[in-house]
Amino acid sequence: MTCVHLVRSRTGRLLYCRAEGHSGYAAKGQDIVCAAVTVLLRTVVDVLSKTDGVQLNADFTTRGLVEFAVNKTGFSKKLDAELEFAGKFLEEGFSSLAQEYPENVTLYKQTEA
Repeated sequence: MTCVHLVRSRTGRLLYCRAEGHSGYAAKGQDIVCAAVTVLLRTVVDVLSKTDGVQLNADFTTRGLVEFAVNKTGFSKKLDAELEFAGKFLEEGFSSLAQEYPENVTLYKQTEA
């Protein structure tokens, strides 16, 4: 089971995400659910790592674990909108996977001030 912990601010900005575990849908290297989780996470991390005003503290060192925290170093409405979209993108993507593959993905959502 892949467990995803997603933290957003009360305005919807992405603050933190952690995904851990093998989904168990298929053998490692052939698992479409794990591949989907990886694509969602890598896309957001790649985009945010190239976004001005964002610093990522990420850990990709352990196989089966992706964890990152988003720190705002800039201030603008555009940056807030980008971080809100990133949070919504991940929440919608993981919610969809958890609905379609409930035995393989669990999403825990948290809102912080």
